[in-house]
Amino acid sequence: MATTTAATRGKSSGIKVTDAPAARGGSVGTSGAVQNTRWQQADVREVIRLSPSIVVLRLSLPARVDHLPGQHYVVRLTADDGYSASRSYSIASAPDDELVELCVERLADGEVSGYLYDELQPGDQLEVRGPIGGWFVWDAGKPALGIGGGSGVVPIVAMARHADHTGAPDRLRIAASGRTPHELPYYQELRDYGATVALTRHPNATPGVLGRRLAAEDLAPLMDGAATAYVCGSAGFAESISQQLLMLGYPQSRIRLERFGPT
Repeated sequence: MATTTAATRGKSSGIKVTDAPAARGGSVGTSGAVQNTRWQQADVREVIRLSPSIVVLRLSLPARVDHLPGQHYVVRLTADDGYSASRSYSIASAPDDELVELCVERLADGEVSGYLYDELQPGDQLEVRGPIGGWFVWDAGKPALGIGGGSGVVPIVAMARHADHTGAPDRLRIAASGRTPHELPYYQELRDYGATVALTRHPNATPGVLGRRLAAEDLAPLMDGAATAYVCGSAGFAESISQQLLMLGYPQSRIRLERFGPT
């Protein structure tokens, strides 16, 4: 595969954007979530490498459309020979944040995630479109349960931040699972929020953290009163958690799954 090099140091990457910039509005889906499918150049304000495999990107968009927690952006990189590759990344920021925050897990063979982790710097520009998605969204209107595995916690973190901003942290209960603290994005923020956190490969016991996989007994106390359960993670994680919720009697119609794969 060709190496993608779309972002350039502090200037336009030269990519032609034929669509007119979207006004702060865009199309509205049945969920009430506004979606924007037009490409635009985002200014990279901050690049924060949280660990050897996780990087946070803070972006300023010239024609930003307000998002709801649970939506995502598509990032496109284009090489000089015209080859391009695009991947979707969940939004971690709350709607009130002046910048759009994306969290990227660097994978060994990820041509997009590898570039974003290894090469991207503040001052670069990045081609993006979004926000996108209307199924896996939460507006803080009703109590909810958010369950994330690995980088699948990112949209759940956006929900938690939105709950805090709207003064309704009691409306969102969270369970999160990762292998180690360094491999679970926003680990400390999730703990501070009061999430049930499980670490499956952490050698040292940490008070208040489960040293195993999430089980039905961990989810049962969190279900009470939740109008919707949002589950995000790998296909295996999402399937396992959804089956546990069903066994606990949670209605299938109220479970919303977001599965992800290599990027």
